[in-house]
Amino acid sequence: MRRRLVISYLLLMVLVLVALGTPLAATLATRETDQVRADRLADATRFASLAGPALRSGTTGPLDSELNSYQELYGIDAAVVNRDREVVVGSPNWRPFLGTREALDVALSGQQISGPDSVWPWVDGPIVVAVPINDGGEVLGAVVTASPADAVRRTVTTWWLLLAALGLLAVLACVLTAFGLAGWVLRPITELDAVTHEIAEGDRGARVQHRLGPPELRRLAASFNHMADVVSDVMDRQRAFVAHASHQLRNPLTALRLRVEELGPCLTDPQGRAEHQLALEETDRLALLLDALLTLARAERRENQRVVVEAAAVAASRVAAWEPLARHRAVTLRLAADPVPTYARTVPTAIDQALDALIDNAVKFSGAGGEVTVTVAARDGGVELEVRDTGPGMTRSQLGQATERFWRAPEVQNVDGAGLGLTIAAVLVDASDGRLTMHPNSPRGLVATLWFPTSTEAPADAEQPEAAHLSSRVA
Repeated sequence: MRRRLVISYLLLMVLVLVALGTPLAATLATRETDQVRADRLADATRFASLAGPALRSGTTGPLDSELNSYQELYGIDAAVVNRDREVVVGSPNWRPFLGTREALDVALSGQQISGPDSVWPWVDGPIVVAVPINDGGEVLGAVVTASPADAVRRTVTTWWLLLAALGLLAVLACVLTAFGLAGWVLRPITELDAVTHEIAEGDRGARVQHRLGPPELRRLAASFNHMADVVSDVMDRQRAFVAHASHQLRNPLTALRLRVEELGPCLTDPQGRAEHQLALEETDRLALLLDALLTLARAERRENQRVVVEAAAVAASRVAAWEPLARHRAVTLRLAADPVPTYARTVPTAIDQALDALIDNAVKFSGAGGEVTVTVAARDGGVELEVRDTGPGMTRSQLGQATERFWRAPEVQNVDGAGLGLTIAAVLVDASDGRLTMHPNSPRGLVATLWFPTSTEAPADAEQPEAAHLSSRVA
C-alpha cells in the first residue's frame, strides 16, 4: 500500500515536471537561438550597407577585408552574392551550407531570413542569415552568413541539464515527502493491522490510537475500538454466563442427586431400582458436563500470561495420576522421556489439562490389554508430547471433528464423557502458540501430538506441576 501511494505521488510529480519543464526547455532553446540570430542579422545588415556601393562600382577591396576580419575574429563565414547568385566576395573558407540556397531565394526576393528558429542539442547545422542588398528599391544581391551553432547547442544543453538536475532534486524531494505523507496516511492502518493480530492472538485489551492520520482514518480507528470493546464485552459476558451457569447448576444438581439417592431404599421393585441407578448415572454425567463447561470457560479466558514448566516432569505427574485407572482397566500406561530437561512456555496448566484429556481418552478407548505410551522429546525447536494408544482410533473425517464442542463419535455415544476434553486441550494449546495434531496409529489406534514453544529458562518453584493442580479428570 505504501509503495503504491508513493508511486502514484511520484507519477503525478513527474507529469507536472514534464508539463512545466518541456515548454521551459523549448523556450530556453528559442531564446538562445534568437539572441544569436539577432546578432547575425545586425552584422549581415551592416555588410549589406557596405556591399551596395561595391556591387555598383565593382570595387570589393574594403568589403573583402571586412569579411576576412569577421571570419578570423568570430569564425563565421559570410559572402556577398549578386542577383545571379554568383559570389562577388566571400570569406576565405566560404562554402554553401545546408539551407543556404533557400535563404538566398528569400533574400533576393527582398526579405530578411534567418534560421533555424531553435537550435536543438541533437541537430547539426549552422545558423544561416540572409539579408537583401537594396539600392533605390532595387535588389542588387544579398549578404549571407553561416554561423556555427556549437556554442548555442552547448548553452542549450547546459540549461537542459540544469533543468534535469532541478527536476531530479524535485523528484527526490517528492519521494521523501511522499514516504512521509504515505506513512502519515497509512500509520493508522498499519497499527490497525497490528492490533487486529494482537486481538486474534488473545490480547483483547489491545486498542488503536485514534488520534493519528487523516480524519477519515481517525473515525475508522475510533469505530474499530468501539467494536472491539463491544465484542470483548460480549465475549466476557458469554464466558461469565457459562462459568456462572455451570457453577450455579452444581448446587441444585447435588441436591437432586441426594434426593434421588434417598429414594433408593424406598424402591422394592427390581425395575424401579434399575431406573433409579440410571437416574444416578445421568446426574453424575451431568455433573461431569458442568465441570467440563466450567473448565472450558476458564481456559478460554486465558490471555497472554505465560509460565515455564518442565514438560517431562508434568508428563510424569499426569502418568502417575492416571496409572490407577489404567491398571483398573487392564491398560498398560508408560512414559518415555528424554533425560535432558525440556522446558516449555505455555499458559498455566496447558500441558496438565491437555495430557489429562488425551490420556483419559486413550485409556478409556484402548480396552483391556491395550497400551498407552506418553513420549516427551525436544523437536522442531520446541517441546513435543505424544500420546499413542492401541484403541479403535478415528477416521479421517472424525479427526477433523474431534475438537468440536460436544462432538462424540457415533460408536461411543454411550461411553462416559461430555465431548469437551479435546476442545479444552485445543483451546489451551492454541493460547500457548502450540499445535495439537492427531493421526491414526499403525496398525491400529490413535497418535495425538502436542507441540509447545521451548524456553531456555528454568521454571519457578511456584510453577512446578502438582497432581492436584486442577481436576485430573477432564471428560
